[in-house]
Amino acid sequence: MRNAALAGTGIALAAGLAGYFVVLRNQVFTSDALGHVAFTSGLGALVGGVQLLAGVFGGTIAVALGMGGLGGRARGRDVAVGTVFAWVLGCGVLFLSLYSRGRSAAGGTAGVSLLFGSILGLRPAQAVTAAAAGVVISALLLLIARPLLFLSVDPDVAAARGVPATALSFGFLVLLGATVAEAVQAVGALLILGLLVMPAATAQRLTARPYLGLALSGVLAVLFVWAGLVLAFYLPYPASFLITTLAFATYLVSRWGWLW
Repeated sequence: MRNAALAGTGIALAAGLAGYFVVLRNQVFTSDALGHVAFTSGLGALVGGVQLLAGVFGGTIAVALGMGGLGGRARGRDVAVGTVFAWVLGCGVLFLSLYSRGRSAAGGTAGVSLLFGSILGLRPAQAVTAAAAGVVISALLLLIARPLLFLSVDPDVAAARGVPATALSFGFLVLLGATVAEAVQAVGALLILGLLVMPAATAQRLTARPYLGLALSGVLAVLFVWAGLVLAFYLPYPASFLITTLAFATYLVSRWGWLW
């Protein structure tokens, strides 16, 4: 539980901060696609005999950069992301087939962990690495937060004021890819969208102030992970399910409760 709390804190903080920009920039589909990319990259690493985390990070960040390059002239449209997504899913089918044929008893659960997360099974070294990666990603996001917020809210004015739009956009995609790759350990590829989007969506419902919303998104993500881990200790349910369920319930309360 100690390892899970350590890793979960760093992962959740990075996911909450990155998720706020994802929602603000209307890149929810991109983050969903990157979750599946992380799964495909992990399977490819298993099939190729590469270290799992290195494969997940390398593949996810590379595809994130590819998405940025394809979508540079089509802002606001999902066509470029959809083409990459379709190809990645095709690769995932291939790798899953190869992995299913040749998997060993030692690696047989790795595919399931990629899909659904295995935060309670992290070793101390893995937990420290995950927490450190989360802190570094969070620090970099905070470093570019001001110009990225400006670019996200009003891209034309930001470009006119000299904000390096292309560099910032690519930089954010790299950080988003790294966040997704790291967060797969906590909630898995299938549920990563919940940890990225739901805290941010809730924060945007609660406040219109961008800096407060950014901070609130990070805090909410951390609280969801902590609460999910505590509940998983007492209940016979997966931590990833409990984390995303708490996030979803809080979003519903913020959405409908705000209307009452």
